[in-house]
Amino acid sequence: MATYTHGHHESVLRSHTWRTVDNSAAYLVPHLRAGLDVLDVGCGPGTITDDLAARVAPGRVIGVDAVAGVMTGARNRAAADVYALPFDDGTFDVVHAHQVLQHVADPVAALREMARVCRDDTGVVAARDSDYAAFAWYPLLPQLDDWLQLYRHAARANGGEPDAGRRLNAWARSAGFLDVEATSSTWCFANAEERAWWGTLWADRMTESAIARQIVDSGLASSEQLAVIAAGWREWADHDDAWFSVLHGEILCRI
Repeated sequence: MATYTHGHHESVLRSHTWRTVDNSAAYLVPHLRAGLDVLDVGCGPGTITDDLAARVAPGRVIGVDAVAGVMTGARNRAAADVYALPFDDGTFDVVHAHQVLQHVADPVAALREMARVCRDDTGVVAARDSDYAAFAWYPLLPQLDDWLQLYRHAARANGGEPDAGRRLNAWARSAGFLDVEATSSTWCFANAEERAWWGTLWADRMTESAIARQIVDSGLASSEQLAVIAAGWREWADHDDAWFSVLHGEILCRI
């Protein structure tokens, strides 16, 4: 098992509730149509789940997450373990996971379980994960270098792999998929509103969320050092020329 590095502080959910199919699962859109049954694994607050439901109605869409408390609606939501999904073989046409495999200790086993509940011949398993080592930003502030180093250390200490995006294709093939389409896409934050949102949520995470507590408790950095990193994030956000790109790997695996 692995620990969810981000935790569920408001600064984390602030990011999660921004996600939609358009900004976080566009690669899957050509494979969605009315009447499909879809499972959204690691659905969090369910904004992508609800968007999927609108696109495949009257098909059934179910969101599952390891932590029931983060799911904002009881309708079509359930707590579940990605290694033991509570569904029969071949239940869904599409099994989707966004930003999940980077946080699990055995992503290959997770993909095999996702394949189990996906329909043979017609089903699609889809996953998208960020790749922290490939993040790029300007200006090149040393506080953000420190942030990235601390985050990657903490994520791996929790049993995850923060540079998951580049590994998705390999993980899918190790899971037994023979037909894998691997792509990539980005989030980009550059205008004043985007910079303020992205910079502030990371500044808050580095002082108030689960990762901040983990870093301090493990002795990787002090609260004072994290405050300096948070100030760096706010400095980045205030810079008129600032730009940040988040690379994601994506896979579409046909059953």
